[in-house]
Amino acid sequence: MRMPIEFPVKPVLLRELLGESLREERVAQGKTLREVSKGARVSLGYLSEVERGQKEASSELLGSICSALDLPLSVVLSVVSEKMAMYERVTALPTVRALSRAHAQAAA
Repeated sequence: MRMPIEFPVKPVLLRELLGESLREERVAQGKTLREVSKGARVSLGYLSEVERGQKEASSELLGSICSALDLPLSVVLSVVSEKMAMYERVTALPTVRALSRAHAQAAA
């Protein structure tokens, strides 16, 4: 009997999931990198690198980006946590938009 060949799986990085989640929300809002970078007061190039998971964003920068997206940082972190859990095969993946709506409804 042949044993299945297992290929090494690249570990997912937190910065990649953060960037992916921020990009998903920016695109869902129809905003450009330029608009968000201006609102967050960060260079367009740096924001692009954050979204692509190439740069680690500080908590201050994450707060500024979330503010420019009118999105609570806690919602982004919750989504990233759920995405990480999915990669770890712990649970299903919600969207940033769904958690943001739930947050807004709870606050009303």
